[in-house]
Amino acid sequence: IRRQTGLESGQMPDKLRDCNDRDPSLTELYIVEGDSAGGSATQGRDSRFQAILPLWGKMLNVEKARADRIYGNDKLMPVVLALGCGIGDEFDISKLRYDKVFIMADADVDGSHIRTLLLTFFFRFMRPLIEDGHIYLAQPPLFKVARGKQVRYAFSDAERDQYISELSGENNLKVNVQRYKGLGEMDPEQLWETTMDPERRTMIKVTMEDAVKADEIFTILMGDKVAPRKEFIEKNAEYVKDLDV
Repeated sequence: IRRQTGLESGQMPDKLRDCNDRDPSLTELYIVEGDSAGGSATQGRDSRFQAILPLWGKMLNVEKARADRIYGNDKLMPVVLALGCGIGDEFDISKLRYDKVFIMADADVDGSHIRTLLLTFFFRFMRPLIEDGHIYLAQPPLFKVARGKQVRYAFSDAERDQYISELSGENNLKVNVQRYKGLGEMDPEQLWETTMDPERRTMIKVTMEDAVKADEIFTILMGDKVAPRKEFIEKNAEYVKDLDV
């Protein structure tokens, strides 16, 4: 028997910047990595239908968590409260407060960890969200390529090189290239223009296949068995570009 939780109290998380529209079929929630990026997203969003929930710090390891531990966790509970539909056996998708739920994290190791953990969490405790196509990965650009007032945003190395070639032209004019290390480096207007504007954004809808892969990776990395984790690290070490020690 669990104690009464925030689900019954109707309280929303303190850090949630909710949207004005109350029609769940029209609204979106961005789960954003960090307070800095959360601030930019809050300022840059369309507050009519876009809500922002910043997450900070390392989350609970859902590999070993039961539902009762989720209810007491200060990192995952805000997600549960914001979505409003409960978890596990108590999950009720008819109470979902947002039609689209975006995971928006940096394009680095920490961001990858947060995406994997959240996907694993949704897969294990809120699976219908994925099955019914409510979960998305936001795709912020990796590069800003500019010459004068001409600006292009690139989402890959190949796209960056293409824009450099286009803007430098036949005369090989100087082009400025900025590598975004994190969402916090973008101002609100840039974040809206590149990542949040429904007319221009790039997003990936999460499928069950994606969630199963995330779950498998999380089990390998966070589970009790050492051998699979060692094998995974040895196989993937060559692909590491940026390593924080």
